[in-house]
Amino acid sequence: MTTRSKIQTDVAPLSYARARQSRRERRLVLALLGALVLVAALSLAVGAYSLSVPDLLRTLTGQGTQSENFIVLSLRLPRLTLAVLVGVAFAVSGALFQTVLRNPLASPDIIGVTGGASAAAVFGMLILGFGSVATSLAAFAGAIIVACAIYLLARRGGVVGYRFVLIGVGVAFMVQGLLGYLLSRADLNDAQGALLWLVGSVSGAGWHDIAVVAVVLLALLPVIRILSGRLRVLQLGDDLATSLGVGAEHTRLVLLVVAVALAATATAAVGPLAFVAFVAAPIARRLLGTGGLALIPTALIGALITTVADFTAQHLLPGQLELPAGIITGAIGAPYLLWLLATSNTTGKSA
Repeated sequence: MTTRSKIQTDVAPLSYARARQSRRERRLVLALLGALVLVAALSLAVGAYSLSVPDLLRTLTGQGTQSENFIVLSLRLPRLTLAVLVGVAFAVSGALFQTVLRNPLASPDIIGVTGGASAAAVFGMLILGFGSVATSLAAFAGAIIVACAIYLLARRGGVVGYRFVLIGVGVAFMVQGLLGYLLSRADLNDAQGALLWLVGSVSGAGWHDIAVVAVVLLALLPVIRILSGRLRVLQLGDDLATSLGVGAEHTRLVLLVVAVALAATATAAVGPLAFVAFVAAPIARRLLGTGGLALIPTALIGALITTVADFTAQHLLPGQLELPAGIITGAIGAPYLLWLLATSNTTGKSA
């Protein structure tokens, strides 16, 4: 057998495996899109004032009655749209953190990034008397400040995933202490409003919030796409990445900045929806059977988690009880976190 024939023989199985993986990802994306469309239709049609499918389609084309237009287009559609967008933002942010730091616990809600946003927002609400816009800006600034502090503390000798996570967890505990102090010193009515924000909810969504999150996603997702090749090389290790001409530390810093910006924007819009960033990427990887980034499936799973959580919190709880969506996402994510901790080995990697 000639050298050329041997190379073709070796490459053929690899090409077949890649093609099969690509087909599997396309099927998964189509299935997730179908599920998301179904949940979206239910979210728009079901409620105290329910609509049939023909009525819903007529309303979405602007031909519904005045009451139908108000309920669907002014109340339900903004809520659904914001849930989808923040689900995408949280999910992609978590995927970047976990991939860049090579640690399944590296998620913005575990390492204190969303906690920093929460502390800043609550401080603004309770101490400075901020309104909704100023509170959102404070939440964004708080996430950025905490992320910078964690990065600087973890940077010694280069950023290492387990050190970044451990420092982040420590910062998260500090932030929780600060939140407890602020809530304990606040007026009862003010504290109740702050607690509602801390749980995380997409109720009261406005088109201005949607526009901000949409613009950030449109600006940052192409950056992730451009850097995806470098990220794959970075997964091979810093030494090999450097030998291939990829600046490991610079690439890692840029991707972490993007991840923090996504988490900060989503938290500023709806509060710290627990565990969406934490569970979306691992679910996508398990469904695909790959260790790759799988950005599109991850984003769709994040959107599906937030929309299902919000629909459940509104309509599926016993006794017609309505809760913020963050309670449902917390109930989804907490068992997964316990399972992950129980099955982790001593190096901090999933067994």
